Amino acid sequence: MPIPVIDLFAGPGGLGEGFSSVLNENEEHVFKIKLSIEKDSCAHQTLKLRSFFREFNGHVPKDYYSFVRGEITIDELYNRFPKQAASSELEACCGTLGDPDEGDTNPLTNEEIDNKIQAALEGRTNWVLIGGPPCQAYSLVGRSRRQEKILDETKDKRVGLYKEYLRIIAVHKPAAFVMENVKGILSAKTEENLIFNKILEDLSDPIGACISEGEIEDNNQPHVCYRIYSLTQVPDSYDVAGNPVFNHNDFIIKSEEYGIPQKRHRVILLGIREDIPAPKRILEKGEEVSLFSVIGGLPEIRSGITRRFTHFTMEIYEDGHFKKKRHYEKVKDCFEEWSAYMEEFNNQINYILGIDETEEQLIVPKTLGKEFLPGEDYGLSADHPLLNWYSDNNLMGILHHVSRKHLLQDIKRYMFASRYTELHGNFPRLEDYRDAGEGLMPDHENAESGKFTDRFRVQLPDIPATTITSHISKDGHYFIHYDPKQSRSFTVREAARVQTFPDNYYFCGGRTQQFHQVGNAVPPYLAYQIAEVVAEIFTQIPIQNNQPNEVIRQQTF
Repeated sequence: MPIPVIDLFAGPGGLGEGFSSVLNENEEHVFKIKLSIEKDSCAHQTLKLRSFFREFNGHVPKDYYSFVRGEITIDELYNRFPKQAASSELEACCGTLGDPDEGDTNPLTNEEIDNKIQAALEGRTNWVLIGGPPCQAYSLVGRSRRQEKILDETKDKRVGLYKEYLRIIAVHKPAAFVMENVKGILSAKTEENLIFNKILEDLSDPIGACISEGEIEDNNQPHVCYRIYSLTQVPDSYDVAGNPVFNHNDFIIKSEEYGIPQKRHRVILLGIREDIPAPKRILEKGEEVSLFSVIGGLPEIRSGITRRFTHFTMEIYEDGHFKKKRHYEKVKDCFEEWSAYMEEFNNQINYILGIDETEEQLIVPKTLGKEFLPGEDYGLSADHPLLNWYSDNNLMGILHHVSRKHLLQDIKRYMFASRYTELHGNFPRLEDYRDAGEGLMPDHENAESGKFTDRFRVQLPDIPATTITSHISKDGHYFIHYDPKQSRSFTVREAARVQTFPDNYYFCGGRTQQFHQVGNAVPPYLAYQIAEVVAEIFTQIPIQNNQPNEVIRQQTF
């Protein structure tokens, strides 16, 4: 029987996808996602659809592929398979953990959450809790932007959202948990202490922590305690209570070291209930996977054009302050216009960079891409280590591969940046745009402030990409494609490939919501490797053991 998994703050399901993909020697699923909770409505729809997909245990009907190709609606798909749709409805829950935001229509009380978990577990006590409490409050970039050195839980409730995760551990006592967060959590502080020290202390004794915080009542129940492990390092030593001792940096997983085509560095904790033996192994490092190897063979597409910047005017406000106002005009978005602009930009940039214009003819792609592009070439070599992970021959095309529309001046900057990168092996900084002239200097307010001097970042093809974050939903300046002919930022599918989502993974919502989901996720292939470590831990638990045993400490208050 598969090991139950509860996924909190699930996003689009990156962690859950990894755990759901682990098979035993009999090709049976080791884990089963029993409940996923996510407050974002589009991410919840993605979770529900993926749960539906998994209900078929690898025998996915043609109707699913008809849906992702746009041939039928999602309601038509669900209506054709009511049993599987009902199961996915039970698994994927749209709701808010913790204090709801103003106007939140799906707040969940602790009682509602507990009832859902109890129903999902069906009496099983050896199960896994996974999830990543929202991390924006701890983000190094976010704290820098907000100029915060000390975090205030009373002003930003995200600082304390891990307590919702903690309360569920205390009440429901999983055999193991996996908790993910940004690297900035290691240095985040409140007025009282380092947040990470407090988190480690609380996770080691969740019942004691929740009683002291008033999250649960003290009823003299035995304390179910946990030992917290790194997934990449063996313990330096053990303390007198038998708890493993780690340097805080040992909890950082550098994804590129484990076959992920992305330099994503995240803190991931593995908690093991005290009555269960320690993990026998850690993650195994693998060969580096380059960006080009996962997106280089995708269909070439061009950028769309929205408008062009024309001029500034100075506006005066009631308080006497002046501010620049930008003025734009619409630009016709068609291939003929695009091609003419690209030829003009190419000539200018070749002159600036000293490139011989006769070396090659610029042949630009004609299509903007589509939500579904038919074809059988997925762009992965036959010996690629992730070929089987990404590919689905029944798909017969590629999903979510459609370009954004950009400001005309930004398209020129993208071409300059990618040309410059081809010549110099790295992307240009702001001073390089200034030196180049030809209107290439960005006109945003931070351009001359010294902040974010790498605002326009070309992703280098021969190494893993930089971290895909939710900011990609706002603009693509940090994720410029390395090919000058395309002069655009990443598509949703390219970002999803970098994050190692399988090609048949469909993201619900508009493009902004799709980008947001992809950027917030844990890479599924990394989650898969973590799940393999966790699966091995469960082989050490006797099948008949349905309750924590005598190793659990009894404490009386």
